[in-house]
Amino acid sequence: MRQGRDIRGAFWGLLFIVLPLLLPAPARADDRPPGAPAAGTEAGKAWYERLHLRGYTQLRYNQIGASNPHLKSDQGDKSVGGDGGIFFRRMRLIIFGDLAPFMSVYLQPDFASAIGEQLNVAIVRDWYTDIFLDAKREFRIRAGQSKVPYGFELMQSSQNRLPFDRSDALNSAFVNERDIGAHFQFAPESVRARFKHLVDDGLKGSGDYGLVSVGFINGQPLNTKERNTNKHFVARVAYPFDIGSQTLELATGGYTGLFVPTKGEGFGGAKEIRDLRMHGTFVLYPKPIGFQMEYNAGVGPELEGKTVVERPLDGGYAMTMVRVPTTDYGIFTPYVRVHRYDGGKKFETNAPRHEVRELNAGLEWQFKKWLELTAEYMESSRTVNGKEASGRLLRLQLQFNY
Repeated sequence: MRQGRDIRGAFWGLLFIVLPLLLPAPARADDRPPGAPAAGTEAGKAWYERLHLRGYTQLRYNQIGASNPHLKSDQGDKSVGGDGGIFFRRMRLIIFGDLAPFMSVYLQPDFASAIGEQLNVAIVRDWYTDIFLDAKREFRIRAGQSKVPYGFELMQSSQNRLPFDRSDALNSAFVNERDIGAHFQFAPESVRARFKHLVDDGLKGSGDYGLVSVGFINGQPLNTKERNTNKHFVARVAYPFDIGSQTLELATGGYTGLFVPTKGEGFGGAKEIRDLRMHGTFVLYPKPIGFQMEYNAGVGPELEGKTVVERPLDGGYAMTMVRVPTTDYGIFTPYVRVHRYDGGKKFETNAPRHEVRELNAGLEWQFKKWLELTAEYMESSRTVNGKEASGRLLRLQLQFNY
């Protein structure tokens, strides 16, 4: 079995090394072909002149009417529960652009990460290149640290998502939704344009991660050292299409690999545990009424007694929203989401079992494209290894886009 994994790993590694070598080499500024634009014109700019900046910041307060200080979610918003105050949830600055006709880069540090008790720490979220294999950019290889193509909610930027946090059911698959790896992605030109339209027009799209995406990743927590030679294999198919005046997106996919959980002193279990999930997605975009539903199931590490073993897991969410047409006061989008999750959290020490039941009901007010205010009522019950914490609170978020 180990030999089979090594052969597959060697095949994928060779594939992603050889394909870029087949691309034409970029022309240097001093050997432009006859008729090529001169340096200084738009098409003839140096690579660093073609880079762009954008980003967003989320400022939150989660203590209005909070009924239980012990209700917390370590993977989500760390200012929920306890003595949380005004909190920077995200401070993102994105550098992106085309280095050449066949190559682009996307670099995104976050300045609001938390390491222990230290807040507002700068850390890398995305750092990857897209290498295009054809003139229409329908075929590409994405290499580096990027979002893992799994589900819809994980692909959707927090800048666009309505609920304050992703559901535990999907978000328990990958810490911060990202990992280092390489993915082959394909989408026809028309589908890529549709993905772009669903984001640019404020319809809360997921962005362009290909109609088809297959690849491999390390599989361990983001920004940590890999712990074994096994690589996780990931595949996803997502297709948005119009039905009359509505747009519907269907997606499915999954991943498989061997995960190395962190164990505390006195806890046992195998070093590597199978980590496998499948998901299904249904999204009806809000024109003006929308509906979003995802479900995933599989197996993964979970604590049983004093031993971390392979156990089944499953969960999902359903959400409805209404996008009120543009008025003189901006765009209003009320939403209601319910979600649940039953299974281990593989990234936490000893992979404790979580049983989550949560309701989120909120209203997003986008006054202008660069300024949003969201209020959300949350009612939640979280049981971790048999210890339950339930409560309710009102949450506020100010988001400014730049």
